[in-house]
Amino acid sequence: MILQALSKYYDRMIQDEVPDLEPEGFKRVAIPFVIVLRKDGSLLGIDNTRRGEGRSLRARTYIVPKIFEGSRTVNVKANLLWDKASYVFGVSTEGRPERLKAQKEMFLSTILDYFPNQDADDGVRAVVDFIKHHQESIKAYTEWEEIKTKDPFLAFKLDGEQTLICNRDTVKETIAQKNKTVTSEKGLCLVTGKIDNLTRLENPIKGLRGSGKGESHLVSFNNSAYWSYGKTYGENAPVSKYASSTYVTAINSMQREGSRQWLKVGDATTIFWTEKKHGIENVLADIFGEPPKDNPDQDYKELIAMFRSTETGAKPELNPNTKFFVLGLAPNAARIAVRFWYTGSVREVADNIYQYFEDTSIVHADYEMPHCPLNELLATTAVETKDPKKTNRVYFRGKYYDVTPNLAGDFMKAILTGTPYPRTLLSAVITRAKAEQSKKDSKTGKSIQNVSYPRAALIKAILHREARYRNSNLKEVSMSLDTSNTNPGYLLGRLFAVLEKVQIESAGGEGKINATIRDRFYGAASSIPVVAFPRLMKLKNHHLAKLENYKSFYEKLIGEITDKISADNAYPTHLSLNDQGRFAVGYYHQRQDFFKKKDN
Repeated sequence: MILQALSKYYDRMIQDEVPDLEPEGFKRVAIPFVIVLRKDGSLLGIDNTRRGEGRSLRARTYIVPKIFEGSRTVNVKANLLWDKASYVFGVSTEGRPERLKAQKEMFLSTILDYFPNQDADDGVRAVVDFIKHHQESIKAYTEWEEIKTKDPFLAFKLDGEQTLICNRDTVKETIAQKNKTVTSEKGLCLVTGKIDNLTRLENPIKGLRGSGKGESHLVSFNNSAYWSYGKTYGENAPVSKYASSTYVTAINSMQREGSRQWLKVGDATTIFWTEKKHGIENVLADIFGEPPKDNPDQDYKELIAMFRSTETGAKPELNPNTKFFVLGLAPNAARIAVRFWYTGSVREVADNIYQYFEDTSIVHADYEMPHCPLNELLATTAVETKDPKKTNRVYFRGKYYDVTPNLAGDFMKAILTGTPYPRTLLSAVITRAKAEQSKKDSKTGKSIQNVSYPRAALIKAILHREARYRNSNLKEVSMSLDTSNTNPGYLLGRLFAVLEKVQIESAGGEGKINATIRDRFYGAASSIPVVAFPRLMKLKNHHLAKLENYKSFYEKLIGEITDKISADNAYPTHLSLNDQGRFAVGYYHQRQDFFKKKDN
């Protein structure tokens, strides 16, 4: 199903005439250096195609011919008229001398194999002459040291031409003729359902984020350990060469730099597309990302509402019945792991995303964003990390967070399908709230709010969706302070916020106190109230006695909350995980209410 949908998307790209689309038998490669030759094979210069500065330095990508299957980790295989410096010149700081010699010989012999008569094309003849007679001249150029040490991809072009020699018409025609003469085993393709030439090894997926390597595979049987029932290589899951080329090209196209059809969710590169051209493809990455700097208050609920339209006669690019696909791919040791796969209509996914925004909506300060970005919500469940080997890191505002493996993918899947969020998500965010109850800013020394806006929004969303999905009789957690909510966890959270406020006011303000009751008692109060609250209620009398203003206000507020608490079990011995979440939201709601402007 996944491969078929990807293959059909490739056909759609052909129909839509997507520019710079790799045809069958070609692939896109970043080539930092292009060697410019005269027709006699002498070296004219070296074009450095890279742009940017520092880590943002990026080489230009070119569509180049792919003439062999699989990788070449062990075997020596050369590309035609383009390749790494270790093949073109036989130089590398890491390669063995005997292998480098074989690579250089293979590069030239591959050209001669395709072009026994080099005079058939001026460009081919120039490359052969350069390798045989003029290659030593490149050592005079400043780029040579980097070419020799970093082993980059190289290509050739003739003086006065923009097209690479490997892309000249004569070269393309020769490759096509050569492919016709190559015998390949035929069989039933599991993707197209047709009898066709089967691929032995899948084309590589380029640059999957977090993989740490340039090429990865989704379907691969490149080792005898993966073979079964006497079947070798691609025979274990027969796919035609055409189908392999189409679905790999589709993945590479959607997840390359500059594309708007991918986003990073935890360790998964998430790609998305529609059966027919549709506007949602261009906005989904923005919807789950940070708001644009020129419009930080953009309401994504209004944006996604446009795709929920049920109007008849809608434009094709806004038709809510168009099929929609989402695929999460994560790096793995042997093959790429499929984190999640979703298929439905645009209307269904738009409805579920809209509900996600409804679930995460909660009262917040005016200076904060209307909705928290997806990565900010995930970051609140994890600790900051600087370990580059962590594949499940979440990036938000210049920092990386070590999110629990699979958690981000499960969260994204729940958003798209409208199912309850994973229980591990609630556990993770509550654990972090307790761990950061006494955390202070390293620069200012002030306490950091452990139940922050994104953390409260996430907890509220989890509880809200679970209650609705399971048709629970429990009262749903609201957006803002709900004085009618009598849940013990919610009431105790409110009470804890009031007791903390009384302590702060009695000390003359937050800046006048070293540690609040939150810094010392939040963890116990939110999980085993019977341990913390009896002591806190005694302390509150001492704090109230110091108040000069608003004493009666706080006494009345404490009485209003405690009157709703059951006398039989005022301070439970243990709060369930859900009630610990309600405690956090009640605490957050009450704190936000303190800062709300009052008429009186």
